[in-house]
Amino acid sequence: MISLLQLQLRTDHRRSYVKQMRKQGRIPAVVYGKKTNSQPVFVDAAEFSKQLRATGGTGLLDAQVNDDHIRVIVRDMQKHPIRHDIIHIDFLAVDAKTKIDVSVPIHLVGEAAGVKDGGVLQQAMHQLSIRALPTNIPSSIDIDITNLQVGDVLTISHIQTNGAYEVNHDPTEVIASILPPKQEEEIHSGEEQEPGKPESEEGRETTP
Repeated sequence: MISLLQLQLRTDHRRSYVKQMRKQGRIPAVVYGKKTNSQPVFVDAAEFSKQLRATGGTGLLDAQVNDDHIRVIVRDMQKHPIRHDIIHIDFLAVDAKTKIDVSVPIHLVGEAAGVKDGGVLQQAMHQLSIRALPTNIPSSIDIDITNLQVGDVLTISHIQTNGAYEVNHDPTEVIASILPPKQEEEIHSGEEQEPGKPESEEGRETTP
C-alpha cells in the first residue's frame, strides 16, 4: 500500500529554528536521489511514525513536496542517544522502474522443533540486504523455522524470493542455527578434607 507523506521545504537552516521546529513536532529531513536535487525538508513526526509503522521502515512512500509528487523510501534515520526519538531522516527519491539496494529485517516465525527438544536457537543475522524494485520491497523477510531440528543450520540458500528480489549475500551465510542442549555442570560440594593426621589412628601399626 502506497502511503502519502507531506514534506515541507526548509529554507531556514539556523540551529535555533530547527530546534524550534522539533519542539513543534516536526523532524528535519533531507530528500535526495539520482533525478532529484538534495532538498532539506521537515516532516510531521506523528504522521511519519504512523507511516513508518505501516511500512516497517522499508516500504515505498508517496511524498508531496510543494506541488511536486515523488516516491521515496527511508534510507537512514538518526535517533537521540538518550531519548531515542527521531532527530533526522534521509529520504531517497526512487524510480519505480529502477532496482535499489535496501536492508530488510529478518523475522524468524514459529518455534523450532529443536528448541522444544531442549536446543537453543541462535540467530546470527537480523538484517538482509536485497536488491528490488521499490514496489517489491518487503517490510520484512519472514522465515518459518518450525521444522528446524537440533544441529540444523538455516542459511541464505533457504530463502525463497519467488523472483520478487535478489539477495546480496553468499548462499552459505548462516542466518540461524539450533545448538545442542546445554550440559549441566557437575555439582561439587566444595568441601575438602583438611590435611594432617586422621582423627583416629587406631589400628595403625607403629614403629617402636
